[in-house]
Amino acid sequence: MIPSSYPTKEEIARLTARMFLEIKAVHFNAETPFTLASGLPSPTYIDCRKLISFPRIRSTLMDFLAVTVMREAGFEAFDNIAGGETAGIPFAAMVAERLALPMTYVRKKPKGYGRNARIEGAMTEGQRVLLVEDLTTDGGSKLSFVEAIRETGAICQHTAVIFYYDIFAGTEENLAAHDIKLHHLCTWHDMLAEARAQNAFDAKTCDAVEAFLNAPREWQEAHKK
Repeated sequence: MIPSSYPTKEEIARLTARMFLEIKAVHFNAETPFTLASGLPSPTYIDCRKLISFPRIRSTLMDFLAVTVMREAGFEAFDNIAGGETAGIPFAAMVAERLALPMTYVRKKPKGYGRNARIEGAMTEGQRVLLVEDLTTDGGSKLSFVEAIRETGAICQHTAVIFYYDIFAGTEENLAAHDIKLHHLCTWHDMLAEARAQNAFDAKTCDAVEAFLNAPREWQEAHKK
């Protein structure tokens, strides 16, 4: 079923944050920071992959993502939904089902044998492709996936994620410079606001997280080991 009527963008952000918090997919720890894939420290960590284990939540969020894309990009804007390996694959499949569109996925690198392909599934020249992922930090991985999609002759000008960090300067501008529009449901600012409203973490921890969100690079530099 194609969703068509859902809450405002602000309410979607709040409800998305609430769902992440309810299943304990959000972690705040300023005293013993997490190490990100970049090797840099962070007092925050989010596990979007955990969503697939909660049917009511994943279904609602995929409805939210589908309607967000239709509202912001258009109801007939796409011909193909592509998931980024690996976290984006299940979400792309669920969005494709809702929008009644073909689904493909993009490998991080060629598999090294057979066709040595990066695109799995049927993607053809001229198709308008939506790239779906679980989250984005600074948008870097999206550029590689979009490049692989465009190499097929398909058109990719939009990417949709459940969670967008929205703390690193220039992310959306960098994507826009490559003719890519970012669509998202929730950010760290939304998450912190809902965490405070739900008393999910103590005030001291929330204050430390807020300091990180307001100046992430400075916080990381000060907390390097």
